[in-house]
Amino acid sequence: MSEKTSKFNRRDFLKGSAGVAVAGIGTSLFSTNALARHQHHHPHHPHSTFSHGNSSDKHFWKKVQQQFSLAKGNVYMNIGTTGSMPTSVQKTLTENHELVASYPWDMQNKFGSWPYMSQMAADIAPGFGADENEIVLSRNTTDGMVSILSGLDFKEDDIIITTHHEHIGGKSPLFTAADRVGAKVIVVEIPVYTGEKKLKKKDFVDVFADAIKEHNANGNVRLVMFSHITYLTGTLLPAKEICALARDNGIPTLVDAAHTIGMMNVNLHDLDCDFYAGSGHKWQCGPGATGILYVRQEAERLIRFWPADRRPFYFVNSSLGEDGYQTMNFVTRMQYIGNDNYPAKQALADTCKLWDEIGRDKIEERILDLSALCKEELSKELPHGTLFCPPERELSSGLTAFNPFSDDLSNGTRLTEFRDLLREEYGYTIRTTNFSLRLDDTTATYALRISTHLFHDEDDVTGLVKAMAHLYKRMA
Repeated sequence: MSEKTSKFNRRDFLKGSAGVAVAGIGTSLFSTNALARHQHHHPHHPHSTFSHGNSSDKHFWKKVQQQFSLAKGNVYMNIGTTGSMPTSVQKTLTENHELVASYPWDMQNKFGSWPYMSQMAADIAPGFGADENEIVLSRNTTDGMVSILSGLDFKEDDIIITTHHEHIGGKSPLFTAADRVGAKVIVVEIPVYTGEKKLKKKDFVDVFADAIKEHNANGNVRLVMFSHITYLTGTLLPAKEICALARDNGIPTLVDAAHTIGMMNVNLHDLDCDFYAGSGHKWQCGPGATGILYVRQEAERLIRFWPADRRPFYFVNSSLGEDGYQTMNFVTRMQYIGNDNYPAKQALADTCKLWDEIGRDKIEERILDLSALCKEELSKELPHGTLFCPPERELSSGLTAFNPFSDDLSNGTRLTEFRDLLREEYGYTIRTTNFSLRLDDTTATYALRISTHLFHDEDDVTGLVKAMAHLYKRMA
């Protein structure tokens, strides 16, 4: 491709709004002191700068965009891999690292008393519909999944039910824990949207209901594990209904929440799962190696659901064992893993408080609005392509999986080239995924995966689709 054509493409299709320089709102507004004034019992502060916006208020979302320092010249739409930390949080993170370096012994009491993250958990728990003694600030989703799966006392002949669209960060520790003792993992096939028929929540719940009915006759199903949002297609599973089904059958639930923390307005008490492991660096836009793990009410349902002769839970990811520490609650013991990166954990808490200030309900609505626009534009501009995430809002998320080349969905080489050209010549960064449409498929299906987040706008979405349509004509 000639340099002249390349420049034409960038000029015509590149939208720079996601890379707006920080301006207009002083960073002091979101300093640690300002955030500290935000009462954690009232996540949506009535006097917040962001309290009057809605999902379609361009002025409101422009102010939100100005909190990020994404590079100009590229529209970054791969938040499903990693997000971008707000500039105010970056500033406080740097200051806290300097403080720890200067005062390594007591850190000037900046992070409170041991284990140094209690106030952080107390600050952010209400925003997730949880109590402070249910929240652990972990290292990432996988860390949370490993903590739970390695801590459960699986035995031979136990059964764990999961799906065929789980991330390796959950599958690997699951199979490791099961293989160690001779437990059995049952992988169920969840529906995958391809445009051929409309999907409903019931279609997903029925899959789990059938598996429980088939395998729990002797009460051997010890856990149901699934992703709230599948990272492969962006489908939002009806987690509340699946958890209720498992609960009614005396089975605890572990939810992979890598893509809901920071994207969806999650109320964990209402969801009523037993364990919920999410990421801090993706949609929540915190630092790397941070995450959130929810353990419902001291994991008390394990005592009711699991056999009475088993210890209900092991703390393999803690420096404090079971014996001798009975006066400490579960999350305190799980929180303590030796010396930690306290500035990073504080930065995660600061981004969570910023999200609370903006309004998690507004963020979810904005993300789903942009996602719906993306799906509509793809269907209009690339009508022969295949969408893999249901367009229905109740099953939709900020991830949109799509392949413009429906004639050969298994051609990963061509789709990778498409992705790279989209970034290099048009200025849009997305990613590719591959997955099995059916459980017994021997050939992978490939898709592009687009992330729409709170620092995007309608021009970013329409510009991306216009660029994809132009590139499709070149490559078809």
